[in-house]
Formats: sequence, C-alpha cells, structure tokens
Amino acid sequence: MPKSKRDKKISLTKVEKKVGLETKQKLVENVRNSVDTYSRIFVFKPENMRNNTLKEVREHWNHSKIFIGKNRVIAKALGCTEEEEYNENLHKVSVLLRGERGLLFTNEKTDDVLEYFENLSTPDYARTGGQCVETVVLPEGPLPEFSHAIEPQLRNLGLPTSLKKGVVTLLKEHIVCSAGDTLTSEQARILKLLGKQQAEFRLRMLAVWSNDG
Repeated sequence: MPKSKRDKKISLTKVEKKVGLETKQKLVENVRNSVDTYSRIFVFKPENMRNNTLKEVREHWNHSKIFIGKNRVIAKALGCTEEEEYNENLHKVSVLLRGERGLLFTNEKTDDVLEYFENLSTPDYARTGGQCVETVVLPEGPLPEFSHAIEPQLRNLGLPTSLKKGVVTLLKEHIVCSAGDTLTSEQARILKLLGKQQAEFRLRMLAVWSNDG
C-alpha cells in the first residue's frame, strides 16, 4: 500500500533555518530602504531599557524608523568595510554597533533630534543587576508604611524586622544599598517596596550620519 503524502515528515530544522534566513534578509532590506528614505541616521545607546517607554518613543517618532538589536545583521546591511558599505561612510556607523545599540533613521533636523533625546528621561524602579545611584539606609524603629501582612516577606528579603503590637519594626539600622552597588534581586525588590526609583530610561545619542556628508 503506497504511503500517504500526509505521512511525509518535514525537517523542522531546515524550516527554521529558512525562516531565520528570510527574517534576516527582510531586515537587511528594511535597513537599506531606510537609508534610501531618510537623510540622517543616529546611533544611540539605551540605558535602563523599558519596553513600554520605548513603545511611546516609537509612537512619537512614527514618521521615522527605529532599529534596536540584531547588530550584526544591521551592520552587514550597512556594510562593514568601505568596499562593502551601502552608502558613503556607512561602515563607520557599523563599527559603532557593539553591545546594546540602536539606530534612528529620520529626516528631522539634527538639533531637533538631539534636543528631544536630551530631554527624554523616565524614572523607573531599578532591576536586578542595575546600579544603586543613591545610598538608602533604614533607621531602627517602626516602618508604618508596611502592613503587618508583609512582614514575613521583608524578613525573607533580608530586613531584620519583627511585629511589635502589630507594627512592622526594624530591629536595627539597615543599609539597603550603597551608591555604586550592583543591585541584587532582594535589594531591587526592597527599593520597589519603598517606592524608591533609582533607574532612569534614556536613549543616549552617540553619533550621527548624514547622506550629505
């Protein structure tokens, strides 16, 4: 009895490779189309990346184009050498695509772009691995901002607390974090519970390329 075509097995690995290649090729096309469409490219470095805030930035700059991530593919699209570059001096942009970087393609004036991003700053809670920018010390005594129900959680986070007449009380002075510390998950959680925002979302402009040289 002949085998049904429905029984034919397809290599998922091959399919995934093909899809991945198509995705990369599409990104290359989008980047090169952006080079042709926009007069300036700004290289920026995200600090304390937050997706919600980035979404707002994208909406504000919906007349432009923003790329973040896939540095190697984007660099390849621009050209990594003077011989390969898609347009004059674009290989110098590719060199800057190291680590966490992004590109803004726009027709807006350079001064207007720089002014906007210089003023763009959104405070947020620091995450694990973030840097403590201000020393936080809790004095010995009651912590009325916390309900009694949260006291066990505070102890699990490393705070020397107990309940005294139903009030969360710190048994001794406690340094939550010191300026310059790399925050642990416990420190980040405590800072959030205290309502102390020590992170700031920013997009730092590093360089600009213009198609007029």
